[in-house]
Amino acid sequence: MKKITILIFFFFLSINVFADEWPHENISNAEFALDIVDRIPINIIEELDNSLGKIYFFTNIRNLQGQSITHRWIYKDKVMADIVFDVKGPRWRVWSSKNLWHTWLGKWTVQVLTSESEVLYEKEFNYIDTQ
Repeated sequence: MKKITILIFFFFLSINVFADEWPHENISNAEFALDIVDRIPINIIEELDNSLGKIYFFTNIRNLQGQSITHRWIYKDKVMADIVFDVKGPRWRVWSSKNLWHTWLGKWTVQVLTSESEVLYEKEFNYIDTQ
């Protein structure tokens, strides 16, 4: 019985250690990527050049089932897109994409919002000129 108790203790300890590394208590992963394959972000990036016109934002949502979240794409303080997702399970992987015009250079931000517009997390990427 003592061994089982110790195993359970270390199991819960490991969950807390992983949760401490999450970007937010309800987001275990948030990444910009060039593609999503089998619900996994591929070619993680922080900067994109304007020879590539499409970028994805992936989030792994935790413990928000029954709620909705929004990916809000912002460029030069202007909301360029709001994509709403209904979270239907305790772990829900969602992604949105944005087709970028080659002249929309500079800093972009994507916010992850609750249905009450609370910002859970935000992440930035740079869209740069190829020249």
